[in-house]
Amino acid sequence: MYDVAVIGAGIVGACVARKLSSYAIKTVVLEKGSDVGTGCTRANSGIVHGGYDAKPGSLKAKYNVTGQKMFDRLAGELGFPFKRNGSLVIAFDKKDVLKLERLKEQGVENGLEGLRIAYKDELSAIEPNLSENVYAALAVPTGGIVSPYEMAIAFAENAAQNGVEFMFDSEVTSIGKKDGYFLISTPKGKTGARIIVNAAGEHSDEINNMLSGHKLKIIPRSGEYCLFDRTEGGLVKHTIFQLPTKMGKGILVTPTAGGNLLIGPTSVDMEEKGNTATTAKGLSGVLEKARLSVKHIPVNKMITSFCGLRPHTELDDFIIEEAADVPVLINLCGIESPGLTAAPAIAEEVGRMIAGRLNPAENKRFNPIRKTMPPFRDMTDDERRVAIKENPDYGHIICRCETVTKAEIIAALRSLPGVKNLDAIKRRTRAGMGRCQAGFCSMRLLDIIAEECGIGITDVTKSGGSSNILIERNKTSI
Repeated sequence: MYDVAVIGAGIVGACVARKLSSYAIKTVVLEKGSDVGTGCTRANSGIVHGGYDAKPGSLKAKYNVTGQKMFDRLAGELGFPFKRNGSLVIAFDKKDVLKLERLKEQGVENGLEGLRIAYKDELSAIEPNLSENVYAALAVPTGGIVSPYEMAIAFAENAAQNGVEFMFDSEVTSIGKKDGYFLISTPKGKTGARIIVNAAGEHSDEINNMLSGHKLKIIPRSGEYCLFDRTEGGLVKHTIFQLPTKMGKGILVTPTAGGNLLIGPTSVDMEEKGNTATTAKGLSGVLEKARLSVKHIPVNKMITSFCGLRPHTELDDFIIEEAADVPVLINLCGIESPGLTAAPAIAEEVGRMIAGRLNPAENKRFNPIRKTMPPFRDMTDDERRVAIKENPDYGHIICRCETVTKAEIIAALRSLPGVKNLDAIKRRTRAGMGRCQAGFCSMRLLDIIAEECGIGITDVTKSGGSSNILIERNKTSI
């Protein structure tokens, strides 16, 4: 029996779990995937939005502005990659400056400072690769970039270190109520909890609809991206947006927290959930629209493409509330952009809601600091020599593209809340994220995972479930 069950281990669920770990309550996170951040978070843009775009008075505006102010402290405590690089919202015509002014006024109303309109001469100096057709831009110094999956992992690890339990491969199939608590069914059995936090992202409507008579509907909004080699990460310094439309913030061009160049996303409402297939039309559209923003798109340096889904609702705002007819079901639904930016602030709100219900004591053993080692690729030569002397596995480079060592891979496998597949290692170490996309290192990774986890090499999966890399041996040793 748990005090709280958080359903979903994306960025919102992970932030909530970490907040709840500061209380002396028993919390469990139920996640249908095999790891943290395998749903919407996995394919997030990783943009920390400044807070100018959301309608004043909306929950998006409130939690966006509050959340982005928390990132410097949280990145310091938890050790996830974050950079406040600023953003530019560009316009191509003199008449569109009025739209930039309205965005600026909206940002000021939302509580932002430092917003200003910059014009072509200044923009050419600070961003020489901007298109010659750019006339002006709204400069947003509060904007930033973060690694979305590393951020979610950092919050989850710290939550686990402070006592939160995580159950993966635990899709919620039904929920009932018994003697004043919820009975949650998953393929791994039943879990009891006094309070449910519904952070199931794309599937949050299904969780609500299992219990509440007030039905919700999530509309999966598809977004396709192109990712380029780290050699192209300096094409722009800021995150470059075009003027937003009713379908979102449009095609952006941005450096990533990992040093790559990212372009996208499209914005298409889908009928079916879980469809993350890329399309030739979508990716061509991404490149075509990005060429309006910057002079040259290095297509020959594109290393992969991917598609993510955003949990959109017809309300066009976050839903952060207890269900009216099920008061201990806390719904966090429709947390689309700027959901990643807002997630830490949403978690604080959920903490207040649960504290009001349970009146818990503080967790006196709560430690907000997550200790991390700098990646080997970022160490100085002297630091590398020391690391190798202390642990010889630092001397074995497994992923050449990203300079990831055997020591880092083993550390990831031994970390909380526990992982044992290729994609989980990739998200924690970047092994396989480089230009060869794991063409060189995948077999080395399989061997290390099998040995460290005590399983057969044919039992190692790409992403859990039945995604086995190898099926059987086709040769036996003589």
